[in-house]
Amino acid sequence: MDKFVVNIIHRPEMVPEYAEKVTGHGKAEDIGRKELLTENLDIFKTQQECAHKNGLKTTIEMTYASLFNEEAIALAKEHHEKYGDEIALTLLGLPCEEFREKYKTKDFCIWMFSMEDKKAIVQDVFEKFHECFGFYPESTGSYYMDAELTNYIKETYPSVKCAVATCWEEGPKAYHTCNNSWYTFMDGGPWAPWIPSKQNTHAPAANEAEDSGIVAIPHLSRDLIACYDGNGSNFGTHPQNVLRGMIYDTETWEYPYLYNLIDQYRYQAKFNNGYSYNMMFVGPGWMNKMGRWEAPYDLLLKSYEDGCAYYGKLKKEGKLIDMTMSEFADYYRQKKSYTEPECALWRDILYGSKKQVFWYCDPYMRAGVNMDQGGAIVDLRPYVAKLNWPVGIGTPHIQDASYPFLIQEKYRAGYFTHYAGEGTIRSAKICHNGEEVDLCLCRTKAHFSEENLSEEEIASKQSADAAMKNETAGIGCSGENAPKNRILTLDPVDIEFSDLTVKLQTVMTFIEGTGSIRIDRKVLEITPADGVDASEMDAADITINEYMVGCYGTTEYTEDMSSLTLSLTKGGEKTEIPYEYKCREASLEGADRSACVVPPIETVVSMTCEGRDKAGYIKEGYAFSPMFTIGYTGKLCEKEVFTTWLNLEKAN
Repeated sequence: MDKFVVNIIHRPEMVPEYAEKVTGHGKAEDIGRKELLTENLDIFKTQQECAHKNGLKTTIEMTYASLFNEEAIALAKEHHEKYGDEIALTLLGLPCEEFREKYKTKDFCIWMFSMEDKKAIVQDVFEKFHECFGFYPESTGSYYMDAELTNYIKETYPSVKCAVATCWEEGPKAYHTCNNSWYTFMDGGPWAPWIPSKQNTHAPAANEAEDSGIVAIPHLSRDLIACYDGNGSNFGTHPQNVLRGMIYDTETWEYPYLYNLIDQYRYQAKFNNGYSYNMMFVGPGWMNKMGRWEAPYDLLLKSYEDGCAYYGKLKKEGKLIDMTMSEFADYYRQKKSYTEPECALWRDILYGSKKQVFWYCDPYMRAGVNMDQGGAIVDLRPYVAKLNWPVGIGTPHIQDASYPFLIQEKYRAGYFTHYAGEGTIRSAKICHNGEEVDLCLCRTKAHFSEENLSEEEIASKQSADAAMKNETAGIGCSGENAPKNRILTLDPVDIEFSDLTVKLQTVMTFIEGTGSIRIDRKVLEITPADGVDASEMDAADITINEYMVGCYGTTEYTEDMSSLTLSLTKGGEKTEIPYEYKCREASLEGADRSACVVPPIETVVSMTCEGRDKAGYIKEGYAFSPMFTIGYTGKLCEKEVFTTWLNLEKAN
């Protein structure tokens, strides 16, 4: 039976975000106000009760402020003994009188401090926890934990095995929906649990040498379409997210979307060897007695009670296993191998659009495929670079913890663009007699399957492992954890030209442990238009143009592209275009590779090809459209296949 695991995490956040202003009723700020502390401890008790009465254990992530509150400490000890709750420690909830007095700041995001202050804060908080409980925690977390912070914690407090480490797609979209005031950027990470690398928290470890020593979980389980397309804070399995998004009946106070979202996460077990995951990470600020998000307290309370009741119902039916964070870390390490990807075939459950998106994440890449755009790749993050990206005061990235993209349709246009220029996307154009159709215009649906790697793919993977001196890549190479291809078979689409219709099918193969995606385009049949002689169709040539338009960055704003180099190679022949915004192009018949080196993110992205009359090409771009394009053109007849690979490598 499929295993659906849930983590329910509560924190006695004595001075939660936003709450001081709400409870203060216009008074001068006072984060030590007694009614503020009392109310939020009462809400924490209520949240704990909601879980326990439904037979669910929790992870209690103590905040720094709560470690100065004897009642909060006593409650944690009592619930650990009575219900099996884990007593953990969060790096959220730092603000309190003691913290502000010592650090003389209103900053509260641990990853934004200088490394010197991060170390001092970690020591303060962890030692205070040990003083209160007599042991060090096994779990910790924040909205985001940068790699330097994680490595320091694991080295100094080796008991830690699990951490809340990022918030999925909490970047410019969230910033804009918070009136340009939410200065936390952390797009580009996994949406489900992973083992973060020592080099970069977002990028999963490829082997034991890269393993940071912890299992990371996301801050909330998000809707993988609605969150990507819009503000993620409205679309998650935290019940108050659903209320903030106004996704409920204002008369009956019912919210079927919440249950549908939980169920869709359950469904992902079909794509992940029978395992799926969900989490709910809740602080008391969301259930303020004054109400939140245009919702009264009674509705806030009801939504949380109902959410816990649904998890409890699934547990009673044998469809859910509740775990603490440390229990889950042990389970995950035993369940998953390093290179095994996380896959999600996600459908729209909010707007009725029937949109379908596939997400893929492994130590080499994160990719998003949009079936509403013919299976185009609309998001691509080159994890293979394991980019060293220090965050916080004193670094080049004080607020921006995002993992850079090569393709991002929301920030860099995608297929549908302004009157000039191009947007980032990986797609194909089908051409015939001067007519052209981009597959981005051909909506389709995908079907998921798996197969073992071919001998050729295994040899390629072993060669790559050897090049990386990846002695531990063989972990989990037998049984259910044996390396496999994940395959998306798209429904055929009909492409109509003036004199014929082409029925084309796309198959995308994600080759585990290689950083490569194989894309096969097959012409199933060619049908003449009315009045056209069918005999003329036997030799009808269709031209295909497989392309990737890319750039790099973390926001909507362009970066300096002048360090990039485009290239075409064939044997010993090589053509290069250093990026100078001059709109230059080059092509090479029979090219072995079309590529671009992107030094600022230490990445080489390339395409290779098997197909009739293939020719590789590169395009430079210009100042108004600061992109690069790599691709191949070729010919297709009925029953023929044109195959390309999209490959990611670390530069140098």
